[in-house]
Amino acid sequence: MWQSLHPNIKVRIITSFLARLVGGAVFPLLAIYFTEHLGAGLAGLLLGLLVAVQFVAGLYGGHLADLWGRRRTLLLGEGLKVVSFAALLAANVDGIYPYLTFAAVCLNNVAGGLVNPASEAMLVDVSTEESRTFMYAVNYWAINASLLVGTLLGGWLYRDHFPLLLGGLLVMSLVILSVSWRFLTETRAGQRGAAVRSQLGLKPLLGSYAVVARDPAFLLFTAGGIAILAIEFSRGNWAAVHLAQAFAPLNIGGQLIDGVRAMSLLTALNTALVVLLTAPVTAWVQKRPLEPTMYAGFVLFAAGFAALAWSTSLPLLLAATVVLTLGELMYVPTRQTRLADLMPADGRGAYLAVNGQLFTLAKWVATLGIPLGAAYGGA
Repeated sequence: MWQSLHPNIKVRIITSFLARLVGGAVFPLLAIYFTEHLGAGLAGLLLGLLVAVQFVAGLYGGHLADLWGRRRTLLLGEGLKVVSFAALLAANVDGIYPYLTFAAVCLNNVAGGLVNPASEAMLVDVSTEESRTFMYAVNYWAINASLLVGTLLGGWLYRDHFPLLLGGLLVMSLVILSVSWRFLTETRAGQRGAAVRSQLGLKPLLGSYAVVARDPAFLLFTAGGIAILAIEFSRGNWAAVHLAQAFAPLNIGGQLIDGVRAMSLLTALNTALVVLLTAPVTAWVQKRPLEPTMYAGFVLFAAGFAALAWSTSLPLLLAATVVLTLGELMYVPTRQTRLADLMPADGRGAYLAVNGQLFTLAKWVATLGIPLGAAYGGA
């Protein structure tokens, strides 16, 4: 089945795997980085600004991918990533410059806003109804497998070898840009010059999303998606800072486990379980009623993260991770099925562009956990 996929699909799955392999070792730890160097309040503000930048860039990225072409937009974003990672390394290789780090991450978020919608649109362009299930299954597995390795790398190397991680990001980004330039083909002939510039204003952008804004059922569904994803993204914000500050270090087999490494272990366990259990749990879910299974998954997922946010007991944290993972595996496929039912066939492009902002909006909501936790939770 893999051999039958379009070359663009293979390239994007492989390059996304490589990007997350190293990126997963760095970006989940930014909340800890900014909190340590700038304080919890300012860290929350900066993380919120980063999400705002990514949100706006994502809207324009989807719009640009339709106007200018998928490949051109994607390559522009990958080029900006190389520049951002070079600046990120420069900000931390000889001393610590958190504001330069923030600027570099901000540029990286702009780049991601260009790459992500263009990549997703390209995958849909070259896939068929028969191949999409397999394509997304392989991509989902690749995402979790790369994050499994990345989180382990980040937890163990962040304290003493942070510049090494950033150097790996830069090298990997150069490889991805080269591979994408060499092997990706354009899937949508875009416009050029003045025709593109005339459509980059706010009015044309808002007009392209007006239909979605008049669909209350989809908007409510989207709001629910933001809420559940905000819980998940608290792992990299409030939950991470909570464990970094409150977790009592343990010596297990001669290896010191502090709060950062504990969070790395929990994230790795979650990802490993997703990688191992996706197939059997999905087969079980397909035999159950859709909506009750989805709601049960939401409850398990939220309950597991609630324990993650207040407990400092490693056994309880491990058990909570198992619970939330089962909830995740129950709600993800059922929610995606319901999403497909809500989208009209003649407007899927705009609907998917808005749905793609779920992650950005959820990250924005999740960043509130740091200042709120500092004020009311003792972080």
